[in-house]
Amino acid sequence: MKRKLILCVDDEKVILSSLIEQLQHGLGNQFLYEIAQSAEEAWEIIEDLQNEIEMVLIISDWLMPGMKGDEFLIRLHEKYPEVVTIMLTGQADESSIKNAIEHANLYACLRKPWDKDDLIHNIKTALKMYNKMTNELD
Repeated sequence: MKRKLILCVDDEKVILSSLIEQLQHGLGNQFLYEIAQSAEEAWEIIEDLQNEIEMVLIISDWLMPGMKGDEFLIRLHEKYPEVVTIMLTGQADESSIKNAIEHANLYACLRKPWDKDDLIHNIKTALKMYNKMTNELD
Protein backbone atom coordinates (compact mmCIF):
# COMPACT_ATOMS: atom_id res chain seq x y z
CA MET A 1 0.00 0.00 0.00
CA LYS A 2 1.34 3.41 -0.98
CA ARG A 3 1.99 6.09 1.64
CA LYS A 4 -0.40 9.03 1.49
CA LEU A 5 1.15 12.41 0.75
CA ILE A 6 0.21 15.89 1.89
CA LEU A 7 2.19 18.51 -0.03
CA CYS A 8 2.53 22.09 1.25
CA VAL A 9 3.54 24.79 -1.23
CA ASP A 10 4.59 28.27 -0.09
CA ASP A 11 7.52 30.52 -0.93
CA GLU A 12 8.10 31.34 2.76
CA LYS A 13 10.08 28.76 4.75
CA VAL A 14 8.60 29.91 8.06
CA ILE A 15 5.09 29.21 6.76
CA LEU A 16 6.10 25.76 5.55
CA SER A 17 7.75 24.94 8.89
CA SER A 18 4.66 26.05 10.77
CA LEU A 19 2.35 24.06 8.49
CA ILE A 20 4.37 20.86 8.80
CA GLU A 21 4.57 21.19 12.59
CA GLN A 22 0.81 21.74 12.86
CA LEU A 23 0.03 18.89 10.46
CA GLN A 24 2.26 16.45 12.31
CA HIS A 25 0.74 17.48 15.63
CA GLY A 26 -2.84 17.33 14.33
CA LEU A 27 -2.62 14.29 12.05
CA GLY A 28 0.34 12.31 13.34
CA ASN A 29 2.42 9.88 11.30
CA GLN A 30 -0.33 8.55 9.05
CA PHE A 31 0.86 10.79 6.18
CA LEU A 32 4.05 11.63 4.39
CA TYR A 33 4.57 15.40 4.43
CA GLU A 34 6.53 17.21 1.74
CA ILE A 35 7.19 20.89 1.17
CA ALA A 36 7.90 22.98 -1.92
CA GLN A 37 8.80 26.66 -2.17
CA SER A 38 7.26 27.14 -5.63
CA ALA A 39 4.77 25.55 -7.98
CA GLU A 40 7.70 24.41 -10.12
CA GLU A 41 9.32 22.63 -7.17
CA ALA A 42 5.94 21.09 -6.27
CA TRP A 43 5.62 19.62 -9.78
CA GLU A 44 9.11 18.12 -9.45
CA ILE A 45 8.16 16.46 -6.15
CA ILE A 46 4.90 15.17 -7.61
CA GLU A 47 6.65 13.74 -10.67
CA ASP A 48 9.42 12.17 -8.58
CA LEU A 49 7.06 10.53 -6.09
CA GLN A 50 4.00 9.74 -8.20
CA ASN A 51 4.75 6.01 -8.44
CA GLU A 52 5.63 5.67 -4.76
CA ILE A 53 2.87 7.64 -3.04
CA GLU A 54 -0.83 8.40 -3.14
CA MET A 55 -1.18 12.17 -3.29
CA VAL A 56 -4.23 13.12 -1.25
CA LEU A 57 -3.98 16.81 -0.36
CA ILE A 58 -2.22 19.93 -1.59
CA ILE A 59 -2.08 23.05 0.55
CA SER A 60 -0.88 25.98 -1.53
CA ASP A 61 -0.21 29.63 -0.94
CA TRP A 62 -1.79 31.98 -3.45
CA LEU A 63 0.92 34.62 -3.91
CA MET A 64 4.11 32.93 -5.06
CA PRO A 65 6.77 33.85 -7.61
CA GLY A 66 6.40 32.24 -11.01
CA MET A 67 2.86 30.91 -10.73
CA LYS A 68 0.03 31.96 -8.46
CA GLY A 69 -1.63 29.34 -6.30
CA ASP A 70 -4.98 29.33 -8.12
CA GLU A 71 -3.26 28.65 -11.45
CA PHE A 72 -1.13 25.89 -9.88
CA LEU A 73 -4.16 24.23 -8.30
CA ILE A 74 -6.16 24.41 -11.54
CA ARG A 75 -3.33 22.70 -13.45
CA LEU A 76 -3.00 20.14 -10.66
CA HIS A 77 -6.74 19.42 -10.75
CA GLU A 78 -6.62 18.88 -14.51
CA LYS A 79 -4.02 16.13 -14.07
CA TYR A 80 -5.07 14.79 -10.64
CA PRO A 81 -8.81 15.50 -10.20
CA GLU A 82 -9.11 13.34 -7.08
CA VAL A 83 -6.57 15.35 -5.05
CA VAL A 84 -8.14 17.69 -2.52
CA THR A 85 -6.87 21.26 -2.55
CA ILE A 86 -6.72 24.00 0.08
CA MET A 87 -5.42 27.48 -0.61
CA LEU A 88 -3.80 29.76 1.97
CA THR A 89 -3.73 33.45 1.35
CA GLY A 90 -3.18 36.79 2.89
CA GLN A 91 -3.73 38.64 -0.36
CA ALA A 92 -5.84 36.73 -2.91
CA ASP A 93 -8.67 38.64 -4.45
CA GLU A 94 -12.15 37.17 -4.59
CA SER A 95 -11.95 36.46 -8.34
CA SER A 96 -8.85 34.28 -7.83
CA ILE A 97 -10.55 32.36 -5.03
CA LYS A 98 -13.69 31.92 -7.14
CA ASN A 99 -11.53 30.79 -10.07
CA ALA A 100 -9.90 28.11 -7.89
CA ILE A 101 -13.26 26.97 -6.49
CA GLU A 102 -14.73 26.61 -9.97
CA HIS A 103 -11.75 25.15 -11.82
CA ALA A 104 -9.60 23.42 -9.20
CA ASN A 105 -12.31 21.91 -7.00
CA LEU A 106 -10.91 24.02 -4.14
CA TYR A 107 -12.08 22.58 -0.83
CA ALA A 108 -11.23 25.60 1.32
CA CYS A 109 -9.48 28.93 1.27
CA LEU A 110 -7.96 29.91 4.60
CA ARG A 111 -6.73 33.39 5.34
CA LYS A 112 -3.26 33.99 6.76
CA PRO A 113 -2.67 33.96 9.63
CA TRP A 114 -4.86 30.89 9.97
CA ASP A 115 -6.23 29.34 13.12
CA LYS A 116 -4.45 26.04 13.82
CA ASP A 117 -7.63 24.26 14.96
CA ASP A 118 -9.54 25.54 11.91
CA LEU A 119 -6.73 24.33 9.64
CA ILE A 120 -6.72 20.81 11.11
CA HIS A 121 -10.54 20.65 11.11
CA ASN A 122 -10.67 21.64 7.43
CA ILE A 123 -7.98 19.11 6.53
CA LYS A 124 -9.67 16.26 8.41
CA THR A 125 -12.99 17.06 6.75
CA ALA A 126 -11.30 17.31 3.34
CA LEU A 127 -9.59 13.96 3.87
CA LYS A 128 -12.92 12.33 4.74
CA MET A 129 -14.28 13.68 1.45
CA TYR A 130 -11.21 12.34 -0.38
CA ASN A 131 -11.62 8.88 1.18
CA LYS A 132 -15.31 8.78 0.28
CA MET A 133 -14.62 9.91 -3.28
CA THR A 134 -11.75 7.45 -3.88
CA ASN A 135 -13.70 4.53 -2.35
CA GLU A 136 -16.55 5.27 -4.76
CA LEU A 137 -14.08 5.06 -7.66
CA ASP A 138 -12.86 1.59 -6.64
